[in-house]
Amino acid sequence: MQLAGLLVILAVAVVAYVVNRSESGSGSGPGSGSAAPVAASGGRSSGVRSSTAADPGTGGTSSLPFGAGPQSHYTVQPQPPAGSCHYRHEGAYPLPDRACTPGARNPRVTQANLKTTICRSGYSSDIRPPVDVTGREKAANVRSYGYTGSTTTGEYDHLISLQLGGDPNDARNLWVEPNDRTGATSTNNSKDTVENAAHDAICSGRLTLEEVQVGIAANWVTLGRRLGISLPG
Repeated sequence: MQLAGLLVILAVAVVAYVVNRSESGSGSGPGSGSAAPVAASGGRSSGVRSSTAADPGTGGTSSLPFGAGPQSHYTVQPQPPAGSCHYRHEGAYPLPDRACTPGARNPRVTQANLKTTICRSGYSSDIRPPVDVTGREKAANVRSYGYTGSTTTGEYDHLISLQLGGDPNDARNLWVEPNDRTGATSTNNSKDTVENAAHDAICSGRLTLEEVQVGIAANWVTLGRRLGISLPG
């Protein structure tokens, strides 16, 4: 009787094992073969990776374009056709033509790497294009904007400056900026003050990289006032 009982128990255990294997699959049936790929590459996680790749550091929330980023060798970039760009103004302060100069971001600068990029001393000078390149671009951009002022005081300006993560040599990020300061003898102007304050705001965590980039591209005067800079008019 004891032997018979043991045989019955063994038989029940074998049946249970077979049923369990049939229901759960062995790794090649539909129960497991279709679920694993979804967990690895489908659904929400795939979408996040895609948007991050298209828009580093911002998750695809800004329409500002990206440029090529820093280059080991810069070449002169074509400028908009002569007379095709027109200055705007916020009181006494010049703003660029949105169609010609919307701003362009440096794809190598993100919110996650600020300490090793724009918040690192010397970063901007490390990636700045040489004067023999920007000088020729400036001369062409003078014609693009129909600029008639002094080229000594008019700055060939990065709309989104290098210290704010702007692209170094994308034509969409550069314009000849008339100097707003009466009696100016150099290219130093009010926008430079705004850029320095905005850089401090990013590196201190007061504002995000994207907030500053979008703000200065839209209207540097408005951004300056938001940062507490006195800009009369």
